[in-house]
Amino acid sequence: MWQLPELDEEVARKRVAAGRLHRIYQGVYAVGHPLLSHKGHLMAAVLACGPDAVLSHRSAACLHEILDDSRDRVDVIAPNRRGRCPEGIAAHRDGTLTPADRTVIDGIPCTCLSRTLLDIAATESPSTLRFAVNQAEVERVFDLAEVVELMKRSRGRRGVARLRLAIAHHDPQEQEARLELEKKLLRLFKRGALRSPEVNGHLLVEGISLMPDFIWRDAGLIVEADSRRVHGTVTAFEKDRLRDQRLAAAGWTVIRVTWAQVRDEPERLVRTIRSLLARHPLR
Repeated sequence: MWQLPELDEEVARKRVAAGRLHRIYQGVYAVGHPLLSHKGHLMAAVLACGPDAVLSHRSAACLHEILDDSRDRVDVIAPNRRGRCPEGIAAHRDGTLTPADRTVIDGIPCTCLSRTLLDIAATESPSTLRFAVNQAEVERVFDLAEVVELMKRSRGRRGVARLRLAIAHHDPQEQEARLELEKKLLRLFKRGALRSPEVNGHLLVEGISLMPDFIWRDAGLIVEADSRRVHGTVTAFEKDRLRDQRLAAAGWTVIRVTWAQVRDEPERLVRTIRSLLARHPLR
């Protein structure tokens, strides 16, 4: 597949006349024959919407294999696109897309699963959203921690309330377990006379937006509430480790605290955090 900016316009016209190129969208051509696979059409739609565009909404959900999509149109988030949308493309001009919201599947730029679920929550029925969440769990790609983090930095955005409700229906104890563990930790910090941390503060690491549970910026220390229910899937486990590595490379110390540690070893945990706060110089 060719995109016009990579090909001289006169050369493109000659190749179209010769039947070697076939126009799919303005500036996007199929090579050799006009028949494209389903994923080929998705990629063509993304290319037609500009360099920063990504597949989104129901089209991205289909690519993630959590929803079917038999529509004739393709959903694309095109934050920098101007003018009319090409026929067959629903271009969403959304300027809130961050690097953390993007991924690539089979070579096609698209929204990550958590962002896809948020977009589905804003545009599809509650039953469709619940089906998508359940299917993501079946496919072992659902990461509750990632979804919770996205909702934290998307407060006030359309779809957040629906997504939070869908997760609660999916497993009502998951959210409660995480929030309760965070509350217990805050009480433990206060009881142990530790200075108050920043709760769910924002960090930008390697261009990725992160919101750790507790941050002491002056000491370069991050404490994460590590609930087994939230972080116990294979996907969440791997992403947590990659996240920790990025933070460590940026100079942060990250420790993960479990229910058992808060319940059975609170004094030891307080001593550990106090030691880490004292060890690190001001950042």
